[in-house]
Amino acid sequence: MSEQPAPAPSPVDDSAGPVTSSVDGSPVNGSPLPAGLADALKRDSAGLVAAIVQQFDTHEVLMLGWMDDEALHRTMTSGRVTFFSRSRQEYWRKGDTSGHVQWVKSLAMDCDGDALLVRVDQVGAACHTGTRTCFDGRELDAVVGHGG
Repeated sequence: MSEQPAPAPSPVDDSAGPVTSSVDGSPVNGSPLPAGLADALKRDSAGLVAAIVQQFDTHEVLMLGWMDDEALHRTMTSGRVTFFSRSRQEYWRKGDTSGHVQWVKSLAMDCDGDALLVRVDQVGAACHTGTRTCFDGRELDAVVGHGG
């Protein structure tokens, strides 16, 4: 990931346990997300959720990134996709240095709450290597199944 980091506060510390709602329905434990969403997300031990990024009109799977509550909040409220870099421990917004911007078209959470689907309008390459997707030219040999 060669993108430069977006200005960021420290990541949300979810070590205190699950986020719970206050009496008025607002989130507690520092999550910027609505309480219902914060409660439904199942984060890994680092407080992150996998975010699958898909081109909204062609349905190409472009890449996989990671989001914590703050990155998801920024994505939901800005119209641009923000990730949390596991290696650099900082936020980064796709396209800030490359110009290869991801404009949010829709967001969905899977049935288990442990993955997000971010449908975008991708401008330019999605992969930091310069390819359209992070999966271009990286096919693996596999037996092809046949349905009945």
